[in-house]
Amino acid sequence: MSDLEIDAVVLDVLGTLVDEPAGLRAGIRELVPGLPESGVEELLSLWQEHIEREQGRILDGGRTYLPSDELDREAATIVADAAGVDDPSAVASLALSGRRLPPWRDTEEGLARIAERFPLIGLSNASRTALLGLNAHAGLRWHQALSAEDARTYKPDPAVYRLAVTVSGRPPERLLMVAAHAWDLRGAQRLGLRTAYVARPVGDPPAPSDSFDLYADGLAGLAAQLEELGRPYPGHPGRFDP
Repeated sequence: MSDLEIDAVVLDVLGTLVDEPAGLRAGIRELVPGLPESGVEELLSLWQEHIEREQGRILDGGRTYLPSDELDREAATIVADAAGVDDPSAVASLALSGRRLPPWRDTEEGLARIAERFPLIGLSNASRTALLGLNAHAGLRWHQALSAEDARTYKPDPAVYRLAVTVSGRPPERLLMVAAHAWDLRGAQRLGLRTAYVARPVGDPPAPSDSFDLYADGLAGLAAQLEELGRPYPGHPGRFDP
């Protein structure tokens, strides 16, 4: 880790800082009160499969770009149809479940500790509007939050990671991408960013062939490793602005 010199930390949001499946499960239970947990899991899988498939189609050029809000509305409609619910207001509420995601227990502390040493940049596949609501609900605090919507594509397209490079004004190798998804970190590596894997129950574990710069069992653990890197780069205030 002694050769790791970074000027800013870029963090994935969905799954890394917030428990996305837990928030979606809560929305499904609200849609269908009393539904057995097996049924909740089936509907959750429908939602997740739709989002993954449609984002993949967009990345492959098989579908015109749509922001995450619209994909969430599609997923909510599919889930509601499968559950036999045709109440438009209930479907609309379910579609907003992706903005009501609980943070992991160590997220607040970890962000605060890292922010004492480095600028924090959130980088999410969530749309600008969804990211605003999600950050407010989960109490996430940044120096800058960026949405893949500004690149009109989704991670792991290099154009999304390039947003962080452009905003930071630093070369890719001076940025550390943090995620609980190995596929996300591989995408960042392709653009030259340094990488840190944070283990989460809902993440995508590294493959034996993966080689990331840092590995941590949580955000607090990553903060501890970053505190060993020395002083933050000149000009960083060492705190969140009020």
